[in-house]
Amino acid sequence: MESFSKRHGYNSVQKEIILREDAPTGLRSFLIQSLYAYGYTPKAVRLYICQTLRVAPDTQNNWGDDNVRYEIQDLIDNCDWFKIYDIIEALYHQIERRHQSRFTDEINEYFKVNGIGWKLEDGQITYRGEEFFEADLRKAEDIMVTAGLNTAKNEIQEAINDLSRRPIPDITGAIQHGVACLEVVAREIVGNRNETLGALIKQNRNIVPVTIDIIIEKIWGFSSEKGRHLKENGEPSFEEAELMVGLSTSIAMYLIRKNKDLTVTSTKDDLPF
Repeated sequence: MESFSKRHGYNSVQKEIILREDAPTGLRSFLIQSLYAYGYTPKAVRLYICQTLRVAPDTQNNWGDDNVRYEIQDLIDNCDWFKIYDIIEALYHQIERRHQSRFTDEINEYFKVNGIGWKLEDGQITYRGEEFFEADLRKAEDIMVTAGLNTAKNEIQEAINDLSRRPIPDITGAIQHGVACLEVVAREIVGNRNETLGALIKQNRNIVPVTIDIIIEKIWGFSSEKGRHLKENGEPSFEEAELMVGLSTSIAMYLIRKNKDLTVTSTKDDLPF
């Protein structure tokens, strides 16, 4: 049965994202209580968690439900933060299919109202940005598919995959793939699949408004210095990678919309590397 808020369309305010590399106590407890609410026994829950953590259940000392619950809580409270997200993925695939949609909704709702920068999607924990950023990414992927720019769309997905890596995101990989998305689109616009993004914009400044060409040059320069040729103590931050992915995607969307007649069939020649 749906809750009062669901039936009447009331939603909690989505909190600004405040953490990714952590699994707070509230999330750990919420995860376990959700499974109990679906009717899973403590012993079943313990089995799922032990399988994910690669530890043996203490069946000799903990056989009553109360003791098993204490064991589960101890396992959950003391495992590494990223293991909690591994457990969420594992539980999604372990629970009955009829519970998967509800489980996904409840986990994602918890993430949103508690400012956790992850989401459960198709059974996998992936990067979640602010609401406007997420909306832009979804819109960009749709536009690129319609235009036949599947390679550009794939670059966005790879950038998100790199931002989603646990426990350490692949920052440079995310930057490379984000800028590669823009490079693929720019190559199609000017009809040159060989030049780099930096060379393309120098030779074709008219494809964007004045000053935007300079922004693209700066994006390319940042990618070349930070995303490809790392200097000592010069590794970019997560926020910088997120910015590069967002900027590259937004400009790529603009170029596709401006050139509405652009329809291509992506091939291996689209690859920027």
